[in-house]
Amino acid sequence: MPAAFDVVGITKSFPGVKALVDVSVSVRPGEIHCWIGENGAGKSTLIKILAGAHAPDSGEILVEGRPVTISKPGDAMNAGLSFILQELSVVDGLSIADNIMLGHELRRGPEVRKHVTNQRATELLDQIGFEGLDPARLVGTLSTAEKQAVMIARALNLEARVIFLDETSATLDSDEVKRLFDVMRMLRSVGKAVVFVTHRLQEVIDVADRVTVFKDGTIVGTLEGDDIDSAIMVRAMVGRDVTQIFPPKDREVGNMILEAKSVSTREVRNISLSVRSGEVLGIAGLVGSGRTEVLRALFGLDKVTTGTIRLDGAERVWPSCQQAINSGIAMVPADRRSEGIVALRSVEENLTLTWAGRASGRGWRKKSALLAQQFVEELRIKTPSLAQHIGLLSGGNQQKVVVARWLAMKPKVLLLDEPTRGIDVGAKAEMYRLIDELARAGLAVIVVSSDLLEVIGLSNRILVMREGEPAGTLSNEPTEEAIVALAMAHEKAVI
Repeated sequence: MPAAFDVVGITKSFPGVKALVDVSVSVRPGEIHCWIGENGAGKSTLIKILAGAHAPDSGEILVEGRPVTISKPGDAMNAGLSFILQELSVVDGLSIADNIMLGHELRRGPEVRKHVTNQRATELLDQIGFEGLDPARLVGTLSTAEKQAVMIARALNLEARVIFLDETSATLDSDEVKRLFDVMRMLRSVGKAVVFVTHRLQEVIDVADRVTVFKDGTIVGTLEGDDIDSAIMVRAMVGRDVTQIFPPKDREVGNMILEAKSVSTREVRNISLSVRSGEVLGIAGLVGSGRTEVLRALFGLDKVTTGTIRLDGAERVWPSCQQAINSGIAMVPADRRSEGIVALRSVEENLTLTWAGRASGRGWRKKSALLAQQFVEELRIKTPSLAQHIGLLSGGNQQKVVVARWLAMKPKVLLLDEPTRGIDVGAKAEMYRLIDELARAGLAVIVVSSDLLEVIGLSNRILVMREGEPAGTLSNEPTEEAIVALAMAHEKAVI
C-alpha cells in the first residue's frame, strides 16, 4: 500500500533563514504520526507548504504515490489534505451544519436543502462521537473542543485522506484532550492518516504510532515502539539531555508584597491569596475555573466589586490596568499572538512598548536601543537584530520579549498566564530558569498554568480554583492527583 503522502527533498528559505533543508518524510494511511521539535525547527513551515501557503524552493510532494503540485489551499483540499490549526477556521455566526458544509452546500437549485444538510452534519458528528450537538446551533456558542469537532467533521465531509492537527490540544483541558485522542483513534481505525503536532511529550507517548523529530530545518529521525520515550525525544530535539527541567526551589522568601482578601468580580468570588518577595505562587484548576480571571482582577482589567487588595501593606484600588502598572504590577497574557506582541513591529519596538510611553527628552531612541539590547542579552533572546519583526521569532523568544517588556518597568509583582503555552521543551526549560531567577532577584511571581507538572515544579504554594472560587491551597510538592481531586471535589481544603 502506498503512503498517504510523502514529501521528498523539500527545501525552503526565507531572507536570512533556511527554514527547511532537504526534508523527506512519509505518512502512512491508518496511523497517528506525531511531528515534534523545538520552535523554529521547521514543522510549521512544512505544514504551510502542504497547505499551499508557501511554495517550496525544491523538492516533491506525493499523494498516494502520485506527484502533486500544491500552490494554493484549494490544491491541498483536492489532494485530500485537511488542516485543523490552533486558530480555528470557523464562522461563529453560522450554524454547525453550515460550517461543516461550508463551500460544499447541498442545494436544490439556488436553495440550500436545510433538512438534508442538518441530517448529513448529524451523521458526521455522530461518527466522531459528538452525538449531542444540535446541527442548527451557532458555532459561536461552542467550546474550543466542539469547534474542533466541527472542523474534523468538515474534513470527513470533504473525504480528506490526511488530517493535520497543529497544536490543537494546547487550549483544551484534560478531559477534552482525551476526547480529542478518541477522535484521532477513530480516524485511524477508518484508514485516515493523522498528523499531530504538539509540544507535550506525554501526549505523544499516549497517542503516537510513529514520531518524526525536526531540528534546525532538518529531520533527525523517526521513532516508533519503545523509542517513543520522553528522554529519547528530548535528546533528539535539543541535542542534549535535559536532566533537570525545573530549578531547585531553595529561594529565600522575603516580605509580603501582594495580598488579596475576599476579592470578588463578576467572574470570580471570595479570592484570598498572598505572595511574598522571592516566592512563586501557582494557580491551577480546570479550564473555566477562574484562573485567568484572578490575574485580571489583580491587574485591574476586571472591576473588583468587594474585598481588598494590598500592595506592600497599603490598600490599593485600581480603576484600570494603568494604575496597576504604575503601582508595580505586570501581567504577561496567555494569548501571546493577539494580546502579547505586535507581530509586524520589531523586537525593539515590542520590548520597549511600555517603557517608550514614559520616555521623553533628547536621546530617548538611543536609550531605547540600549535597553532592548540589554534585555536581549540578559534573557538570551535569539534574534538576528533588534530590527527583526517579532513575528518571525520562535514562540519561546517572543515570550521572552513580552516578559522583558515588563521587566523594563521594574515591577514588584509579575503575573504570568500560561507562560509556556506553544513553546518547545528546550524553551520551556529556559522560561523556568528565567522565572526562578526573577523570584531570586526579589520579585513576587504568580503563575497560571494548565500543565500541572509545571505548576508543581515551579511553585512554593498552589491555589486551586473551582467554579470561580478558591477550592484550597496546597504546598509541600502536592501530586497531580491531589490538585485534580481538589479542582473537581465538593469540599474545600488547605493542605
